[in-house]
Amino acid sequence: MSVAPAQAAAPARFDAAWLGTRLKSMLGTLRGRQLCVAYSGGLDSSVLLSALAALRSRQRFALRALHIDHRLQPLSGQWAQAARLQARQWGVPCRVIEVSVEQRRGQSLEAAARMARYQALAAQLLPAELLLTAHHQEDQLETVLLALLRGSGVSGLAAMRGCASWGGVQLLRPLLPISRKQLEHYARARRLEWSEDPSNADPRFDRNYLRHAVLPAIRQRWPAAAATASRSAGHLAEARTLLEQLAANCLQQARDGAALSVSALRRLALPQRRNALRLWIAESGLAQPDHRRLREICGPMLAARQDALPRVSWRGGELRRHADRLVATGTLGAASAASAASAASAASARPIECWDWRARPWLPLAGGGALGLVRDRHGDVRLAALPRVLRVCQRHGGERLQAAHGRLALKDLLHQHAVAPWERAAVPLIVHAERIIAVADLWLDGAYRSQGEGAAGRGRFRWRRGAAPHEQNQSDDHTSDDSD
Repeated sequence: MSVAPAQAAAPARFDAAWLGTRLKSMLGTLRGRQLCVAYSGGLDSSVLLSALAALRSRQRFALRALHIDHRLQPLSGQWAQAARLQARQWGVPCRVIEVSVEQRRGQSLEAAARMARYQALAAQLLPAELLLTAHHQEDQLETVLLALLRGSGVSGLAAMRGCASWGGVQLLRPLLPISRKQLEHYARARRLEWSEDPSNADPRFDRNYLRHAVLPAIRQRWPAAAATASRSAGHLAEARTLLEQLAANCLQQARDGAALSVSALRRLALPQRRNALRLWIAESGLAQPDHRRLREICGPMLAARQDALPRVSWRGGELRRHADRLVATGTLGAASAASAASAASAASARPIECWDWRARPWLPLAGGGALGLVRDRHGDVRLAALPRVLRVCQRHGGERLQAAHGRLALKDLLHQHAVAPWERAAVPLIVHAERIIAVADLWLDGAYRSQGEGAAGRGRFRWRRGAAPHEQNQSDDHTSDDSD
């Protein structure tokens, strides 16, 4: 998907024609697109859905709506029904999704509801479908101010992107150049009906406090504050893009598979190191660490001895270091990670799965990742020597392998290949006739090695290592999203 320009000129009046032009500048074309609106039933999303419905027949795109019922208000069921009926009047199919909001310790109700909402939306989208939200100019101003008060860096102050990718979802915010006053004018001119959530007036929530107690005074002194803040956010978005390009160049030299080379990171200047790690952490699907933990990662963690096993954890992510490799391992804390590893190591060596490798070249593994057997003209596996069905097991401790010069302890093999301690319990063992014939893609029994076979008779095991489970990441511009 093409990326929209950082700035878009605000029209004197909002209408469906302007929205069509805006979307074309973001997407290139609307014809044949599949659009889905996050439809709360409030003013903003009602205007967006109404204008899209007016465009649909002329631009020939598919349109539907999703309404998320958080069940946090007594009237939420009535609002959901009203949203469905209103969408039906515009000829737009609308599905209501009920979610349970689980608020973790230290997490605001706003953040918990937002997480539940976006996870539900992402789960409902079709593969090629684009998600549209109705965030507008005042939402952007609130986002910039909240980011400033939270001490955010360039990425947070750049606020919400017009086009963004999140958890595999392509997200569009076409109304960012539009003021709420323009949306109200459009709604009243067309006699639209919408619902008002009373929680939007609750000053206990940071965004509501800004909206009702702070911004009126700012607008009274600086009437164009929303437009000028959006312009500043656009400038910072350009800076963010340049920083991401610089980070990508730095990471190119430091990548070691799914990990990063510690020695390569050490060669970077400290600001470059922090910038590169922010991008890599985001690519790994983890939440960004706070400033203190990022300093710990960039300093003591990378400076630790080769034989140390330092770990830095935060809510939404965890990094571990093993020798010269820095690995993103998700959100398992020290106790739960140790417990998981212990449980996996204590598991018996019974087969996890019977694997018909001819019918299914890639086998998903219970602990994450996958094991594959791919045809390779230069591969070391003699395919004719393998039975059609293999057994795949996990280690439980004490295994020994039949090597060329006697028996080899599995733990020594894993040490030789620098397999991190927390990954060892998940190493897949391939078994035939009660004998370990291969250890992932690290070792192969000599009896099953290729011996002059042609290219068609050779293959190679491949092990895609899986990270520990982690929450879906929300980027800086996403964590600030409004509830509409």
